[in-house]
Amino acid sequence: MASTARSGRLFRNLNAKIAAIPMVLTALVVFVGGTIWTVVYSFTDSKLLPRLNFVGFDQYERLWESSRWLTSIGNLVLYGVFALIFTIVMGFLLAVLMDQKIRFEDTFRTIMLYPFALSFIVTGLVWQWILNPEFGIQGIVRGMGWESFTFDPLYNPDIVMFGLLIAGLWQGTGFVMCLMLAGLRGIDDDIWKAARVDGIPTWKTYLLVVVPMMRPVFITTLVIVASGIIKLYDLVVAQTSGGPGTASQVPAMYVYDYLFTAQNLGQGLAASTMMLLSVLIVLIPWAYLEFGGKKHG
Repeated sequence: MASTARSGRLFRNLNAKIAAIPMVLTALVVFVGGTIWTVVYSFTDSKLLPRLNFVGFDQYERLWESSRWLTSIGNLVLYGVFALIFTIVMGFLLAVLMDQKIRFEDTFRTIMLYPFALSFIVTGLVWQWILNPEFGIQGIVRGMGWESFTFDPLYNPDIVMFGLLIAGLWQGTGFVMCLMLAGLRGIDDDIWKAARVDGIPTWKTYLLVVVPMMRPVFITTLVIVASGIIKLYDLVVAQTSGGPGTASQVPAMYVYDYLFTAQNLGQGLAASTMMLLSVLIVLIPWAYLEFGGKKHG
């Protein structure tokens, strides 16, 4: 009887399981296989073509001795910290405003989400023009008579990452707003009624009651935004190409240049492995909180 029951469970939803086989094989061959290949060859001295001549951690030592790599890491950390904070805070505040049942909510939500539908290349090119000191904001303001006005973040190495941040926030905040709004709409109306009966101010209800209840939404949003930040590439290429100098270099540009321009496969794969490690650092705590924590609870 037990074997019959197990057999029945095995053949349950058989069509769906058969349909999932190509996706499973793709994940195993492309993602898992590609990851293993990347890690293995990062320990070799491969140049233009891969070769299994292991050199230990030489590629990683060269990587962390490279001033360009260290600059890239510093830029990504700076961009990432501000992007995480501002994207989540602004997205939540916009979601709170949308949650007030305003008129033309669908229109405003579409307008806010529209930038997310654009590619980072398009976003980067648009904001490159907007921040251009001759044709953009600076040129327009100076044409209005304020000749001393200066606003050229993409041409100033000290603040170029903030110029990139403006474009990133413009594109990603609407998506975060929709995630937060979905979480807010999942809050039971009885909670709001009880808060009003108890005389609790609205802002305190959001801060002390609603935000803790939306913990899964915040965690998921944090993972999605952090994963996008780690692979930041096309926005930088479209806006600054890594300049001025190396002021806006990011790890993904380092990987691309060493794989396809410098023809140093081992060094590029070592940098790719470090980026993979960064992604795992983000995903493993999330997986534990989402699955392991619930199981232990």
